[in-house]
Amino acid sequence: MVSGPKSTEEGQIPLVDTNVPHQARVYDYWLGGKDNFTVDRATGDLALEANPDIIMGVRANRDFLIRAVRYLAGEAGIRQFLDIGTGIPTANNTHEVAQAVAPDSRVVYVDKDPIVLAHARALLTSTEQGTCAYLDADANDPDTILMLAEHTLDFSQPVAVTMLAILQVLRDPYAVVERLMQAVPSGSYLAISIPASDIDAERQAAAAVHLAAGSPGVTLTFRSRPEVERFFAGLELVEPGVTTANRWRPLPETPDRELPAYVAVGRKP
Repeated sequence: MVSGPKSTEEGQIPLVDTNVPHQARVYDYWLGGKDNFTVDRATGDLALEANPDIIMGVRANRDFLIRAVRYLAGEAGIRQFLDIGTGIPTANNTHEVAQAVAPDSRVVYVDKDPIVLAHARALLTSTEQGTCAYLDADANDPDTILMLAEHTLDFSQPVAVTMLAILQVLRDPYAVVERLMQAVPSGSYLAISIPASDIDAERQAAAAVHLAAGSPGVTLTFRSRPEVERFFAGLELVEPGVTTANRWRPLPETPDRELPAYVAVGRKP
């Protein structure tokens, strides 16, 4: 079963300004994708000059998504996923990873970005047993997200809420996370990633200046370890707790290096 974007007419492609750098396209560039323009690559390169570890960090974040979703769909037995801040589709999207483990997984993607909306149909592929849906909604508005997601997800059953590389741009991320976790039942999970403010702080701050230039009106707020732990108030952290992206249940080939981004997974008791 597949459902489509809430607010896009069939065949309509959102207008894209290729003269202004865009955060999603810059991220796509760092991941080695093709959905970016010269201005995005220029902004990405400026940020890389300030902090050369960015590419390793974004790729480690992507690898964390894969490991976390495999854990959630496998060991944790989760069959419903609410992926907020989807980003431009690339390899190993949430539904692909989850449904490879459990084909009946139901996945809802949420993003308000016109770039992502233009690629929404690439996301909307699912196993016959499962469901994949896309919602055009603002991550700052959890009530609307929950209302729309009810068409696909059963909120009487556990849900894994994933918010990777999105919390740093939200106006009040703690309130958003609290509202979302209030709405899901016991046995649900929260998985997050966010750039660190207390690891390699000087280079992180310099890179943030260049990234902010690509997102007019958006404030980037990186977080310290104690600030990240605060997102999990009332939840049970899954081992190894709050750690850097490449140190959360690493595979043998995962480099053991402290990268400037925190990740964690927690369970609602």
